[in-house]
Amino acid sequence: MQPTQPLSFATTFAIAVLSSLFCSGARGADPWIVFEGGDGPGKGKQVVLVSGDEEYRSEEALPQLGKILAKHHGFKCTVLFPIDPKDGTIDPNKNDNIPGLEALKTADLMIIATRFRNLPDEQMQMMADYIESGRPIIGMRTATHAFNLDGKSKFVKYSWPPNGESKGGFGRQVLGETWVNHWGGHGSQSTRGIIAPGQESNPILRGIKNGDIWGPTDVYEVHLPSDCTPLVLGQVVQGMKPTDPPAEGSKNEPMMPVAWTKSYTGTAGKAARIFTTTMGAATDLESEGTRRMLVNASYWAVGLEEKITDKTVVDLVGEFKPLPFGFGGAKKDVKPEDRAK
Repeated sequence: MQPTQPLSFATTFAIAVLSSLFCSGARGADPWIVFEGGDGPGKGKQVVLVSGDEEYRSEEALPQLGKILAKHHGFKCTVLFPIDPKDGTIDPNKNDNIPGLEALKTADLMIIATRFRNLPDEQMQMMADYIESGRPIIGMRTATHAFNLDGKSKFVKYSWPPNGESKGGFGRQVLGETWVNHWGGHGSQSTRGIIAPGQESNPILRGIKNGDIWGPTDVYEVHLPSDCTPLVLGQVVQGMKPTDPPAEGSKNEPMMPVAWTKSYTGTAGKAARIFTTTMGAATDLESEGTRRMLVNASYWAVGLEEKITDKTVVDLVGEFKPLPFGFGGAKKDVKPEDRAK
């Protein structure tokens, strides 16, 4: 067996340059990460992915989704995190600090997966400016109850719970539904995606067939208004494996939507494309079909649906071994640059 030859200086330098083009990581002390992207249909488009939930590991899911969109499709992706300002670590339980929201000023798409955030007005102002601008939004899982703002906030209209001035908050007003309840058994019944009747040719579902979308998270109860178009129905599965049979009884009669589209016209007077899925935990992204739905939705959201093919690349980038969902289960002492690897 021949010994391995060392790489030449030129080869090593080229690898380093290509790596830097894809991922700039956390720049210096910046408490976020940026994947610069490269060639692809998304080149020239900027996606800002906003994480911040205590349960479903959005701090793991969104960096992986950002890597996929950047490496395979050319989008520049900025991933934001809930940060403990004392030590700069990612802390999902720190519900009042997501630095870097200034990136939304120049974003072409916001992907949000937050839960019950109580952000200060200066940070909510940047969120509100984007939400009302008419630019597209993708909401994942707990984004239906993205904010739980205190009574002093100027932005209570985006807040949960669904009563009083908030009118269902960001979830119901912008995405189409707020938090209602678990529908499947939480932690005991998983979700299989079934294409909604009449949506087989929808570009967001291109390359996806019944059963391709699966996740160990359970189906949420939702009651969509008439301006929403259900794309995927969530079949409640008896167990926690994609091959488990459907649950018997009323939970699948009828099935709840787990992905839909709508539009939202904000104060700027421009209608935004909105895609929402109540799937999207980090462990859900281990399913190729779930990743494909999210990538296709990103193309659709920014008006590139004609570029979606049956074989759009959605391969995982780097090592991806997400932790199980659950409160208190986030990995500690992790800084943003650690999620760039």
